[in-house]
Amino acid sequence: MGSQAVETHRAGAEVYRGAALCAEKSTELLSEVGLPLGLLPLADMEEVGYNRATGFVWLRQKKSLTHTFKQIGRQVSYAAEVTAFVEDRRMKKMTGVKTKELLIWVALSDMFVDKDDPSKITFKTPTGLGRTFPVTAFAKEGDPKAAKGKGAPAAAAANGKEAAAVNGKAK
Repeated sequence: MGSQAVETHRAGAEVYRGAALCAEKSTELLSEVGLPLGLLPLADMEEVGYNRATGFVWLRQKKSLTHTFKQIGRQVSYAAEVTAFVEDRRMKKMTGVKTKELLIWVALSDMFVDKDDPSKITFKTPTGLGRTFPVTAFAKEGDPKAAKGKGAPAAAAANGKEAAAVNGKAK
């Protein structure tokens, strides 16, 4: 997908540039769609774009980044460009995100917070294999509410309702 998809969806998209503004907007996006705020710990972001009409989002950073989510002991690699389609509590058709599974890097294509149990988040590969983890493992570092295990599932549930209202207007 990558850059060609970005250019296709750029028309009518909200585009933000600059590291501080991009960090703020990426966090706002995660909050709006009901996903954990620490899910995209990208550094040195250059551009964030969101086409509300199609749900397409892209995040560009200066170089790829590997991050370890300490609570679950998983390494995740984020390419210089990450793209996805977002909807209520879900990112699908993702590109640029991989996780290390037994010495092998595996692409992730889908992630979603379970509507029946908002304390769990599931990640899937293009082949359909998946793993489920606690939402609190992906809380933003330094967030005192998330560190205690509180707030993240409730916030995800509340944000999911808000995102549904926003998505309802966009369609």
